[in-house]
Amino acid sequence: MVVTILASLLVSFTLIPFLASRFLRGESEHGNLAFRAMSRLIEGAYRPVLNVVMHRPRLTLFVAALLVAGSFALVPRIGFSVFPKAGIPQFLIHVQTPDGSSLDTTDAVVRTIEDDLRREPDIARVTSSVGRGYPPVYYNVWPRNQSASVADVLVQLHGYQAARTTALLERLRVRVAKIPGAEIIIREFENGPPVVAPIELRVTGPDLARLRQLAAEVAAQLARLPGTRDVRNPLAVSRTDLQVVLDEPKAALIGITAVDVDRSVRMAISGLDVGTLKMPGGRSTDILVGLPWHAERENSDRPDLGNLAKLEVSGLGGSVPLAQLAELQLQPAPRLISHYDRERYVSVTAEVQEGANAQEVSQAALRMMAGLPLPPQYRWSAGGLVESQKESFSGLGPAVIIAIFGVLAILVLEFRSFRATFIVAAVIPLGAMGGLLALFLSGETLSFTASIGFVALIGIEVKNSLLLVDFTSQLRAEGVPLADAIARAGEIRFFPILLTSMTAIGGMLPLVLERSALYSPLALVIIGGLVSSTILSRLVTPVLSLLLLKDEGRGGGGGALSAPLSSGLAS
Repeated sequence: MVVTILASLLVSFTLIPFLASRFLRGESEHGNLAFRAMSRLIEGAYRPVLNVVMHRPRLTLFVAALLVAGSFALVPRIGFSVFPKAGIPQFLIHVQTPDGSSLDTTDAVVRTIEDDLRREPDIARVTSSVGRGYPPVYYNVWPRNQSASVADVLVQLHGYQAARTTALLERLRVRVAKIPGAEIIIREFENGPPVVAPIELRVTGPDLARLRQLAAEVAAQLARLPGTRDVRNPLAVSRTDLQVVLDEPKAALIGITAVDVDRSVRMAISGLDVGTLKMPGGRSTDILVGLPWHAERENSDRPDLGNLAKLEVSGLGGSVPLAQLAELQLQPAPRLISHYDRERYVSVTAEVQEGANAQEVSQAALRMMAGLPLPPQYRWSAGGLVESQKESFSGLGPAVIIAIFGVLAILVLEFRSFRATFIVAAVIPLGAMGGLLALFLSGETLSFTASIGFVALIGIEVKNSLLLVDFTSQLRAEGVPLADAIARAGEIRFFPILLTSMTAIGGMLPLVLERSALYSPLALVIIGGLVSSTILSRLVTPVLSLLLLKDEGRGGGGGALSAPLSSGLAS
């Protein structure tokens, strides 16, 4: 944007004057037909209103302040969001079967989902990946780790329509929730940095058993919050581990080590990797050596505990059954142990229901956690949208402050007066009011891109107000009384300012009509801000000039308005 503005400035100082000297023809004293029509409109509509507000300046400022305050009161209803949904005709279904499930079991669940998806006429194609996450199809979605209990289903729609696609996803969520034997999550693609889930609450502490209890309590309360769905607690279901408790003194007498026992058990259960077989064409495959088992259960090729107890373990002293050296125990174990800064933590996540405000649900979850008593050495933190919002907006606040103070510093240097600077800068909240109203009426949230629109709006609307104040300074330098100079500047500069705003609005309209979830909020903010600032600043700026500049000197008396800034700016 900076390069674009500098390029337009160069063109306006070089190419535009050249073209004007070659192609513009002489016109009558009162301008062309369009200018005369606009002048009559200004005289009939704008001049009477300007006269009214000039005679009631304090009431005008009170009404303007009331409108601005009312628009800022809409912020809680508008809501916050970091980045909107991608709005593309694709979505992803995550499938997680219980730990230890075979590929056939996971594939059976996926086939059930595929059969259900084919019933929907809006779905064009369905592709699945069983045993590992789907390859990257969107810039902020990464594939999950390889596992027999993992599968992803990518669904391609004929087209994306916000209301229709949302209704489709809700129907599918209800139906897949009835499929037994798996945890199934339907997720839309979203813009912005990757997040595990919109709602993520982390509990950190030393003891894993206590963390499991706290995670269960957090998950239960999170499921009761309005607006949440698909609450996930990784410690809710434990896996079963086989523990071989070796009698080391007895094993040492026979000459069998723990390594011998480990190797024998691994060969019996999963096989040992003993080498690589080179295949024709340069391919290769691992060679696994295992033991043939005929378990008591039919259609099973895995050993049970009875067969493992009979397993012969070889050592220096010969071979003995495993049951004579060790005790086999089945013990529960957590599916996942997460660490951050060498501390254990558990992350409880939840999705946000369609139609619910993610910011409001996140704040409700934070209030819930604030009221949850935690033992000593245990603490909680927020992830998801809350963490992403902090990271995304952390650099935006200083940028806004720098932009505002940068504009104010330039205005002070140009006008040499804080009063005139305040008059020009007073248009900023008027533009913000229009931007907030545009978001509210369109149903958009105050997202990251919308916030960037407010930053860009500052420079655009200040430029328009600068034209009005600068021309007022020129008239006062010529000896025109303050009230007359303000009225004439408002009428004469109304048309150029209106054209400038209409040009900027026209440039933003394609982004609005595109209905882009990422860029349309930015364009809406700029259009709404330009409309409100163009209309209201034509009334508020003259009133502020009347109240604040009546003590400023005229002619060569110094002050902000003693001389025009530049004839080129005012012309």
